[in-house]
Amino acid sequence: MELIKRKYGDRSEWKRVLKRRYIQTFIDTEKFRGYVTLLEIQKVREPLFVKYDEKEVCIVDDGYIWLQHFPIEERHSLTTMFNSKGKIVQWYVDISLQCGIENNIPWMDDLFLDLVILPTGEVIIKDADELDEALSKGIIDKIQYNIAWKEANQLNKLISNNDFDLMKLSTTHKEMLINKLDHKFVDKN
Repeated sequence: MELIKRKYGDRSEWKRVLKRRYIQTFIDTEKFRGYVTLLEIQKVREPLFVKYDEKEVCIVDDGYIWLQHFPIEERHSLTTMFNSKGKIVQWYVDISLQCGIENNIPWMDDLFLDLVILPTGEVIIKDADELDEALSKGIIDKIQYNIAWKEANQLNKLISNNDFDLMKLSTTHKEMLINKLDHKFVDKN
């Protein structure tokens, strides 16, 4: 078991990804305020599959895009994973202690507990055992433990009522960042 892990939006430590393009922006609108990062995964060492009960889902392969939202003053981060055809394969919510920015790269402090939302609408709560273990080992305290569950429960309710608006912004924000990314690379050539 580790300490609370700080995860960065550029995922520069990710060795599976051999070739990438990355861009980020700050958005301040009525619907969303925070950082959005886009990682275009051009070439991977090998695809990554995850299993949920009997379902196996490919979440990383050549041509995939990971769009991550880091909302200001919220206790979660949302990663939308698009396949090479632009279809959403899953949304992944990291429950976090806080989000911030360091060396101009957005980050979040991961509170172990996660929610996975599949395009079917199915919601899977992940890593509750890791959260329990972090509490029992003193990595987090009872306050942080309760924060994680409170956030997860609130988001789960929003998701089940189709009111987690951040999910609805994923495709729009992806298109906006792809346009910026394409212009950034055209301008440099």
